[in-house]
Amino acid sequence: MRLDEAIRERSEGTAFVPYIMAGDGGLDNLIPTIERLEAMGATAIELGIPFSDPVADGPVIEAAGMRALAEGVTLAQVLDRLIEGTRRFSVPIVLMTYLNPVFRFGVQPFFERAAACGVSGVIIPDLPFEESLELFAETDRHGVAVIPLVTLTSSAQRVETILNQTEGFVYAVTLKGTTGKADVFPDELLGHLQALTARSPVPVLAGFGVHLAEQVRVLGEACDGVVVGSFIVEALHEGRDEEVAALIRAAKTVDTKR
Repeated sequence: MRLDEAIRERSEGTAFVPYIMAGDGGLDNLIPTIERLEAMGATAIELGIPFSDPVADGPVIEAAGMRALAEGVTLAQVLDRLIEGTRRFSVPIVLMTYLNPVFRFGVQPFFERAAACGVSGVIIPDLPFEESLELFAETDRHGVAVIPLVTLTSSAQRVETILNQTEGFVYAVTLKGTTGKADVFPDELLGHLQALTARSPVPVLAGFGVHLAEQVRVLGEACDGVVVGSFIVEALHEGRDEEVAALIRAAKTVDTKR
């Protein structure tokens, strides 16, 4: 099933996509963590690849990446581990990585391997969407969607360009900054999400800063779902799985009738 279909065909509430850092706590924890999140009701999993020079990650996710790098975790190892686990889970996997690891792996080999591992999409935050179209124009991506980021400062023309060529889902960044846990979002955010969702041919998911059930409810009513990163990474690292489960349960109760 395509990523956009998996999000749209969720059984209840708004979509909930937890972000985890691959290799945080060791690669042996990767597949069991994906299985636990799937059992909690995650719509898809965003899987971060540890990178030494992240530009979009706040302190919690950056620290998780450093822990994974200290374990010696690489993109190739993560993909190898994923292919070992594909028979143990069915939730869609979206990789969040940076351009250098993809170049080092090789663009075409990366997409071939990712597809073989059951990866549905990839987010590359340091690669502008327009340049991804050019860079991957001759690449056979084997159905792996390249997920675009749209921010509050994206121009109307740029948003139009992205919506005309997007696939998988649109990642609507809710903050003017890096990932983290925000208590207050910009006043214009809900209107931005509603307008984006009304025009987008694929689902729109809001991410960056989300960590409270009330935020999941409010944002989930304005678009198709949420991505939660820093809160999930921190809670799993500290063994607070029940708080993760509670947040996912909150997403299931969101009234999505707009």
